[in-house]
Amino acid sequence: MIHAQDFLGPARAAGIGFFTGVPCSFLTPVINSVIGDPALSYVAAASEGEAVAIAAGAWLAGRGTATMMQNSGLGNAINPLTSLNYPFRIPGLLIVTWRAGPGLSDEPQHELMGRITPDLLDVMGIARAPFPKETGDVAPALATAAAHMAETGLPFAFIMEKGDVADAALDAAPYPPRPAGTRADLLAGGDPPARMAVLERLLAVLPDAAAVIATTGKSGRELFTLADRPQHLYQVGSMGCAAAMGLGVALNADNPVVVVDGDGALLMKMGTLATVGAQAPRNLVHLVLDNGTYDSTGGQPTVSPGVDFAAAALACGYAGAAACDGLDGFEQAVRAALAGPGPHLVHARIAPGSMKSLGRPTVKPHEVARRFRDFLAG
Repeated sequence: MIHAQDFLGPARAAGIGFFTGVPCSFLTPVINSVIGDPALSYVAAASEGEAVAIAAGAWLAGRGTATMMQNSGLGNAINPLTSLNYPFRIPGLLIVTWRAGPGLSDEPQHELMGRITPDLLDVMGIARAPFPKETGDVAPALATAAAHMAETGLPFAFIMEKGDVADAALDAAPYPPRPAGTRADLLAGGDPPARMAVLERLLAVLPDAAAVIATTGKSGRELFTLADRPQHLYQVGSMGCAAAMGLGVALNADNPVVVVDGDGALLMKMGTLATVGAQAPRNLVHLVLDNGTYDSTGGQPTVSPGVDFAAAALACGYAGAAACDGLDGFEQAVRAALAGPGPHLVHARIAPGSMKSLGRPTVKPHEVARRFRDFLAG
């Protein structure tokens, strides 16, 4: 057994200063100690998959990261670990607890995951090791993890068992309430514009320093078709994780960060709105291009016609939100969002469909990630 600071001190020395995750009782002493350490950053995520994406964004902004989760939550993280970290070659330390581990009687919901946790990491191609149990083992274990991540560009997991870390008290205030945000309704009532036209208008008003993260599907493909720039990141998987990745970037960079989200994608991880609202990054602009369909898979309808994303964002603590259905209203909303402290959400109703023979990004995902990271560093 070690104390949390026996791990966190060497982790800090190894460059790991940004932590995110979802609590587990096995993790309690580590999370409590991270929260109480002013030299470390901690973001409480709404889900484990969201946490993986937040950490990925923080890595893009130059931070060394650790993502903490219960092994039951590893199931929530499979999608971004395999379709975000893997293709983009984004490393990061994972600390996964082992509920229902060897010789441990546990609740029935942990039985199957407890049996398959190591194998699940193996199947995903994520190297693993036991969480260090002795103080002298911490630095060498971290060095092994760092060397693997540097060589492969992939995450490395420590599996933590019950009692690996001694208890530590929590010294944390609750999140303060956010002041009521401002809403702008810029609805003209005409025919909604095409996504391509909206993206053209966006590119025309963005400052050169803006970093843009486009959700998977046709948003990224159309953005690439219009203009491929080093500050553009085109997600090719991890549906629903664009806003979380944008949050990780925004918390660790001074650049304006613009997330181009979709209705279906945001519906998949609505909890991210609450995380963004609580963290309150002043430089984040969250665009939701809502055509009421899953456009990339044949146009099946989403439930978004009955959803007021602007109201949801304000309820979650965004500083401002706007609803629009035309190009002029969209431009007005984006300009206002860029001009004032955020986070801001712009809910833009657009027409379904896209250009025929729409291409895909020709730059490989890992190249996109590294040039994006270089752009932020520059």
